[in-house]
Amino acid sequence: MAASSLTIEQTLTLLEEAPTRIAAATRGLTEAQLHRAPERGEWSANEVLAHIRACADVRGESVRTILAEHHPTFRAVNPLTWIKKTNYLDLDFRPSFRAFAKQRADLLALLKPLPRKSWSRGATVTGAGAALERTVLFYAQWVAIHERPHVKQVERIARTP
Repeated sequence: MAASSLTIEQTLTLLEEAPTRIAAATRGLTEAQLHRAPERGEWSANEVLAHIRACADVRGESVRTILAEHHPTFRAVNPLTWIKKTNYLDLDFRPSFRAFAKQRADLLALLKPLPRKSWSRGATVTGAGAALERTVLFYAQWVAIHERPHVKQVERIARTP
């Protein structure tokens, strides 16, 4: 992941745009359309949203932990493992999307007023081999960069007849 290629401003813009673009792409679609994969073996819009939510959960929580504590140490959580502990895949798209949009608004409310120096606050992250040093900026960029192709994926799925 080339996360360091995004500025704070670019990261915030991408984080802000994702829910707006997903809402625009899925406006007017039925639950059946949102739960139908365009091709065999591909994800439906609902499955993409569930994945995005799981990633936002674990990485957003990392941001909150780093900002709440002085250089915390915590164990990494794999979003693919986390999603199995949720009901995201079973939810209707609209309420799931509303929860995602609220979660994103909350994250942006936390990130937007941060002074520049707070973006470099860090943590030691364990559980995936050697301990890693990660920052608020790292996690925010990770969410933004990871979501970009998934937002395009939802847009493509929404255009599929």
